[in-house]
Amino acid sequence: MSQVDLKALGEEYKYHFVDEVKPVFVAERGLTRRVIEAISYHKGEPEWMLKFRLRALEIFQKKPMPTWGPDLSGLDLDHLVYYVKPAEVRDAKSWEEIPEEIRRTYERLGIPEAERKVLAGVGAQYDSEMVYHRVREELERQGVIFVAIEEGMKKYEDLFREYFAKVVPPEDNKFAALNSAAWSGGSFVYIPPGVKVELPLQAYFRVNTPEFGQFERTLIIVDEGAEVHYIEGCTAPMYSTESLHTGVIEIVVKRGARSRYTTIQNWSTNMYNLVTQRALVYGDAYHEWLDGNLGSKVTMKYPSSYLLEPGARTEILSIAFAKTGQHQDTGAKIVLGAPHTSGTIVSKSISKGEGRASYRGLVKVLEGAKGAKANVECDALLIDPESRTDTYPYIEIEEDTAHVGHEATVSKINDEQIFYLQTRGLKEDEAAALIVRGFIEPIAKELPLEYAVELNRLIELEMEGSVG
Repeated sequence: MSQVDLKALGEEYKYHFVDEVKPVFVAERGLTRRVIEAISYHKGEPEWMLKFRLRALEIFQKKPMPTWGPDLSGLDLDHLVYYVKPAEVRDAKSWEEIPEEIRRTYERLGIPEAERKVLAGVGAQYDSEMVYHRVREELERQGVIFVAIEEGMKKYEDLFREYFAKVVPPEDNKFAALNSAAWSGGSFVYIPPGVKVELPLQAYFRVNTPEFGQFERTLIIVDEGAEVHYIEGCTAPMYSTESLHTGVIEIVVKRGARSRYTTIQNWSTNMYNLVTQRALVYGDAYHEWLDGNLGSKVTMKYPSSYLLEPGARTEILSIAFAKTGQHQDTGAKIVLGAPHTSGTIVSKSISKGEGRASYRGLVKVLEGAKGAKANVECDALLIDPESRTDTYPYIEIEEDTAHVGHEATVSKINDEQIFYLQTRGLKEDEAAALIVRGFIEPIAKELPLEYAVELNRLIELEMEGSVG
């Protein structure tokens, strides 16, 4: 399949290079029982997992494609490859164990350097498999588990089965069923009671194969009084045909625990990014989603928190950047199911050219959730006259004592602002980028320094040529 001329596209696509890696196994196209059996065979799975996959396949085949959001008519599910095994090595504990051509990819992306400097642990997925996982020894001695999800299934089976597919079951939606049938790769994380992981854990997902579906599944359990920050990053080459990323993230935050899940996704603009992310938050616990979406052709992603016991809290912060040819349909969901729970959603979107950004969110307060509080702030910035933004807020209140607020704003880059900054020596593009950085600053400041710098750099690249 032809690759787009990356040199002609310039610096913006530095992460979308293609690796000359020959996989050891590629499944036939389409999602069939035979493909599911091949995935399970190559992973050496127990019988119960194969049965789970086949049941999920039946659910996926019965559920219709969603029609309430972005246009998915260009996604040909029968033409995709659902499993690519890049190498015989899986979940290596040192970079030297990984084939050189794959290792070079992660060195080029700066992952080993980040591991040495600012991370408590790193996982690296290449196409369908986690090729590397490592956590610092002092955390291992405290009982922290950070391994490929396949290893978690086999090595910690009782703990794994207690939570796997309990937060997001296959019946939840069509693409959760698809992931449940074809899942491969992702992380299994367990933080024991009272353990505080000071530095972030990071997983990096790389797609190299064209017309491919990546279906990682991540399960994170933060036990009572524990703390962790998990960061996910993603890239893929720029091909002329569509690919699919359908992840499922399940998080359990037990009493008094604190967790944060950060995603910075910079997929190429031929990617359909259809993801289900959900956290169950228990008494006096806190969970934060920090969600950044700068790539893909279509994104449908709505991080959600279910506040199940008194005192549970959540905050969901999201950024979406949509250029011509992109529809970022993102948002959030909070269900307040117990007294004195609280949640906040802050959503920022930028639309450039003919790009379209949509906020789609739900705040639901269940009967009996006395004193529950929630607030939604939804702000959109339009760069061009052709740009588009939409807001689809849903608020359902079943408890009279709840307090719920919603506000939304839409603004444009002002010519007077551009002129003022030009009088201070900035070029038009630089001035526009500075305004956008100020717009997203409330969210960017929550990122670790290295990731905030990277986000601002990506924004600047997206803004090149946006005015004048």
